[in-house]
Amino acid sequence: MREVIYQLLPNFLQNILVSLYNYKSNNVRYKGKYQYYRDLFKKNKSLTLDELQKLQEEKYAAFISHAIENSPYFAKRLDGNIEFRKLENISQLPILSKEEIRKHVDTIYTIPKADAVVSKTGGTTGKSLEVLFTNEDFQERFAMLDNFRSNFGYELGKKTAWFSGKNILTNRDIKKNRFWKKDYIYNVKYYSTFHIKKDYLKFYIKDLISFEPEYLVGFPSNILEIAKYGLNNNLPFPQGVVKAIFPTAESVTALNKKLIESYFNCGVYDQYASSEGAPFIIECSNKKLHLELQSGVFEVLDNDNQPAQSGKLVLTSFTTHGTPLIRYDIGDSIALSEELCSCGNNNPLVREILGRVDDYVFSPETGKINLGNISNTLKDVQGIVKFQATQNELNRIIIKVIIDKSIFTKKAEDKFRANWVDRVGSKLQLEFEYVTSIPVEKSGKFRLVKNNIKHLIE
Repeated sequence: MREVIYQLLPNFLQNILVSLYNYKSNNVRYKGKYQYYRDLFKKNKSLTLDELQKLQEEKYAAFISHAIENSPYFAKRLDGNIEFRKLENISQLPILSKEEIRKHVDTIYTIPKADAVVSKTGGTTGKSLEVLFTNEDFQERFAMLDNFRSNFGYELGKKTAWFSGKNILTNRDIKKNRFWKKDYIYNVKYYSTFHIKKDYLKFYIKDLISFEPEYLVGFPSNILEIAKYGLNNNLPFPQGVVKAIFPTAESVTALNKKLIESYFNCGVYDQYASSEGAPFIIECSNKKLHLELQSGVFEVLDNDNQPAQSGKLVLTSFTTHGTPLIRYDIGDSIALSEELCSCGNNNPLVREILGRVDDYVFSPETGKINLGNISNTLKDVQGIVKFQATQNELNRIIIKVIIDKSIFTKKAEDKFRANWVDRVGSKLQLEFEYVTSIPVEKSGKFRLVKNNIKHLIE
């Protein structure tokens, strides 16, 4: 009903609703202990590596104690003679998969849903997951994220262009070549990522130039398409307007970073986390990636689950008290670095984030649909264990789906299809195949999207 009303309202009232929605959300994010954590992280910027590691050990012990005392699942799973609260013994704990969380999530939770901040994730592995955060955890995560962005001058309220997976447009907007909505309270303009298409990109650029954002945030694949169009069509972006760009949800290659930076005339500074609550990896002013030891424990393991310099990433996150993530296999890989950085941040360095490889499907109606938007087709859909989208033709996508028959309903099926139509439009043929398994690649990695027609797309 709310969506129907939104569609009927004039543009200025839709903008007001967007503003009020964000105001309500930010009342949780920026209240409570948010400022306490901002001040704490600012104070801790100068900690030595030894001090950071000691702080990590203390937070780990407290977090494990919390999980054992409040989560029925972990009370049983961690029962034994090992001194689990000591970080040096972490390798003796079992590794937690996303499928394990999905199956046992009701006993993993430590708080009731009514008291939680609920995060409904899709994830680039194609598995749905609903996690619960405490208000304090949510505030700490935003404080840590804003602390990173503040290194480049960002604060809430500064003029920002945001590219995210929210479906915010009406048919009237598209007819008027208006691909954005404005948050009047926080000075943010949200640009649709469902309409990044060659026919529309000039309107995005024209409005961005008029808006003059200090910061760009969001899916890098969409920002890249805008940058490439501007560079290829002699539509220069003014110098000195944008101060920094912060990618989200997808990885961005060094080459694509350079293209974006050359067009918008500023640096692109990455950070790694996840909507289910992974600890943070952040990029500094020297363009180096740092593990943030205050946010959790990062284990890099080989195929035999032994420590390695490059391999799969297993995480324990200190900001997941509502749904504890302990030795969680997130499905990504990283490579560590033994270098030192002169930026003043003494956290260990990451040479490369190998996971979250961006891919897309293509719709003749709406253009390229990036990995972040594809993974979000699972939002508000219960009962899908995993899915994979394969595109072999311009006008057809095959979607293989594994379901949990005990909770998958016709309503869930209709919602999943509707989420896809929101992204690719109504003209592209969607063929759903319900299967019992989806094979991984020879590398052992699961691909959410297999696009076999990139050679047909400009």
